[in-house]
Amino acid sequence: MPPRTTRPFRFRFLRPCPPRGLAAGHWFLLVLLLSSIPATFSLHASPETPIPTRDLEFFEKHVRPLLISRCYECHSTEAKNLKGGLRLDSRQGWSHGGDSGPAIQPGDPDASLLIQAVRYSNPDLEMPPRERLPETELAILDDWVRRGAPDPRESTTTPPAPRGIDLESGRQFWSYQPPRKHTVPEVRRADWPRNDIDRFLLSRLESEGLSPANDAAKATLVRRAWFDLAGLPPTPEQIDAFLNDSSPDAWERLIDRLLASPRFGERWGRHWLDVARFGESVTLRGLVFQEAWRYRDYVIEAFNRDLPFNQFIREQIAGDLIGGGTVAERQRRLIATTFLALGNSNLEEQDKPQLRMDVVDEQLDTIGKAFLGQTIGCARCHDHKFDPIPTRDYYALAGILRGARTLEDANVSKWIEMPLPLPPQQERELKSHEDAVAALQSRLDAARKHAKQLAASADSSLPGPPVIAASDLPGIVIDDAHARRVGEWMLSQYSGRYIGAGYLHDLNRDKGAKTLTFHPSLPGPGQYEVRLAYSHDANRARAVPVTILSAEGETVVHVNQQEPPPIDGRFVSLGEFHFEQNNQGYVLVSNDGTDGHVIADAVQFLPINLKTGTPASTPPDEPRKPEPPELNAQLARETRAANDEVSRLEAELKRLTTAGPVRPMVMSVLQESPDESGDLRVHIRGSVHNLGEPAPRGFLQVISRETAPRIPESESGRRQLADWLASSDNPLPARVVVNRVWLWIFGAGLVRTPDNFGTTGELPTHPELLDTLAVRFMEEGWSIKWLVREITTSRAYRLATADAALEADPDNRLLSHMNRRRLDAESIRDAMLLAAGRLQLDMGGPTIRPGTSTDYGYAHQNARRSVYVPVLRNSLPELFEVFDFADPSMVTGQRNVSTVAPQALFLMNHPFVMEQARAAAQRLLDEPGMTPEERITRAYRITLGRPPLHGERRITREFLDTHPDADEPTQLTEPWARLHQALFSSIDFRYLN
Repeated sequence: MPPRTTRPFRFRFLRPCPPRGLAAGHWFLLVLLLSSIPATFSLHASPETPIPTRDLEFFEKHVRPLLISRCYECHSTEAKNLKGGLRLDSRQGWSHGGDSGPAIQPGDPDASLLIQAVRYSNPDLEMPPRERLPETELAILDDWVRRGAPDPRESTTTPPAPRGIDLESGRQFWSYQPPRKHTVPEVRRADWPRNDIDRFLLSRLESEGLSPANDAAKATLVRRAWFDLAGLPPTPEQIDAFLNDSSPDAWERLIDRLLASPRFGERWGRHWLDVARFGESVTLRGLVFQEAWRYRDYVIEAFNRDLPFNQFIREQIAGDLIGGGTVAERQRRLIATTFLALGNSNLEEQDKPQLRMDVVDEQLDTIGKAFLGQTIGCARCHDHKFDPIPTRDYYALAGILRGARTLEDANVSKWIEMPLPLPPQQERELKSHEDAVAALQSRLDAARKHAKQLAASADSSLPGPPVIAASDLPGIVIDDAHARRVGEWMLSQYSGRYIGAGYLHDLNRDKGAKTLTFHPSLPGPGQYEVRLAYSHDANRARAVPVTILSAEGETVVHVNQQEPPPIDGRFVSLGEFHFEQNNQGYVLVSNDGTDGHVIADAVQFLPINLKTGTPASTPPDEPRKPEPPELNAQLARETRAANDEVSRLEAELKRLTTAGPVRPMVMSVLQESPDESGDLRVHIRGSVHNLGEPAPRGFLQVISRETAPRIPESESGRRQLADWLASSDNPLPARVVVNRVWLWIFGAGLVRTPDNFGTTGELPTHPELLDTLAVRFMEEGWSIKWLVREITTSRAYRLATADAALEADPDNRLLSHMNRRRLDAESIRDAMLLAAGRLQLDMGGPTIRPGTSTDYGYAHQNARRSVYVPVLRNSLPELFEVFDFADPSMVTGQRNVSTVAPQALFLMNHPFVMEQARAAAQRLLDEPGMTPEERITRAYRITLGRPPLHGERRITREFLDTHPDADEPTQLTEPWARLHQALFSSIDFRYLN
């Protein structure tokens, strides 16, 4: 059961004396914050707290199978020899514990003996004794205990007899019955209802002896409608226009204008993105989904154009398999299938069959909750413990989805991206550009091959073997293996000519962030020639900065690594330098400011007396050997010309690819051929390596009636799955979406477990109303806008938030009044930006900064609507995290609404809030011809949607009087900024009446 809704007190000013030493501005803000702390009323406490649905699902899906497979052999009623007196097959078993006491301390893994045993952190308790559990299973048990060890199992003296699922009995449950229209009830107050919704609600109230609250004030209603339908506050001018409209259909026309606004799709599209677990990165490694934004835009457009919801379902499940239509329609349907690919998968899983089934499981879990309100995932390892879903049904559906490949297997697997279809003219232009790029690339490849052949010819004429040990060279040679590295350098042997085990290169990225430092250990002070070894090529940097620190100071030499090294084809001289014997000297190779790959193979410190190659033991009067001959001059010129041609072609290719069109890509799934997909076998206990009986592809038997589609042998069944999910004969989808729309408008659904219409979910408070709306919704073409209009034009939606029946109905399940609701994180952010005059209303397009490959530490800085803020799973904006943004890795039908201290601290201290407050103040001060009193009124109307009350005006004026106007503009802005920050922190800003 969801937590009881907090009931905030109304925003009121207090006027105690400020504590000595507290600045007036801070005291003013503190007073407003204190006056806006919601109070939670707890009228009664149940001795038996039901297990939350999410925790129950976690236990059934992960914990129970793990305990059965790992622990029951020794710690259950089935054990031949119960070990340690401990049973883990019931809640009472682990709570009572064994010889060592209770096995679990709910909420405290570190203090729980069970966790100590499986972690092997207690030398006296190491379980299982044969081998330690894998980290993934340890994490499951740790998470379970941290959640409070939710466990629905009751103790029994003997194990229960196995039972099958009675599907016929299961079909009698309310949600598996087809919805039907009910007769609209008669009511005593016949003049009160505005439509049939009101009649159903009023009839229930009258049967309980209750009456509805009064109608809300018009100013309250216009703010309510704007936030609910557009996600933004109305401007003072928009409020006035509605207040001054006395026509009988003023409300309906306001609703119609909001439904027609593009802001509607942004607001309602965000609701669906919660359900679709929309995210633009994966947690592991923080890899970014560069094309996920297209799905976000598809959803917004679908709500704006009122795409029939059954078609919306079909396109997300099998849009790539629906034939026909225009190019734009085919693009849209392909983008819709991104829905299947958005899961937060463990891409590093090396057991690829297991990874593939984990992806299918995540897809099934999402589809089940999003469209059916069913926890299908609980049947992966065993028959569903509560709902009529046998494991066979799970694998019948899994066989369908397994035919849609979501990942490309690799060490770190990769999601699939494919090109979007394009109109013929655009396709011709793109093909022409791609042909030009391919032709230029071919010329570049040939030029590189020629340059490499010349380099090989030069190398073959060089003395010495292509690979040589550092110890075989004269002087003091420091190989790259012994250099101190900063940044990522890659070892390579590609050139075939190097010293030691290979050479290092900087991967041609992170310029300015990488260095290699070569510290010599010199035998004595003296003059040394310093040489750098590298392998040349056309893709090398032309000006590599090399710093030499000697007794004479620092010297920087730039090396063109496209040129062949002139000394033995290995080294270039950096000059002669004097070094002391204190080991303070070094040579530092950097990639700062370079335009290609930076190479470092070795650094040679050659004493001047060895410069001609004389061994160190050679007496000084012995004749020196001549230096090795220089490279052939003609070959050097040809090599230089070949490298120049490669550089020219590389630059030309870069210009062509940058200036030309780019083929748009989409994140989607790839349908396997019939030979590679088909029926699955049941995976015993969920293991891909332990297969049971076949499970022919199909649908949930409990709701698959005669009209369920047949799956041809030549197809995977995904198109038929989409049709089944979107069918009017399926009793669940219309009910589920109608309930979601009701929840998004009233703050609570007619079924208060929106993702669970199974036996562990709540029953509907108004079943006849839910069914009637579901049938009418389908009759009206599955139109979301029709449904929203029907609900928002009811009188029930226009009621005040006064607690009309607090004692009789503390949770307002009978809808005697409107629920007071806190704004979600997006509305809070957007309202601040709007008040500051900074909100940008551009629609659509990618919003992750170009070049972002991982989401760690991402800085959210744009001022677009919050629906366009990148949803990065490792880096959400702090405002989102504080104000209960949906977990982007899970289906979230209803967000948590918390009241915690970090929210107040955020509003008091966060730079974003203070920045918007200053901007709002400056915007207010820039409006010409306004008196201070008019500014106060304007500030309240912009932020709260109403003028200040008498007491609020008085305390605001007194606060501003403590800051007399000054010549310095910042001194004038500061008190008005503090006023706006206080208003942002107030309860009337954060809550919707």
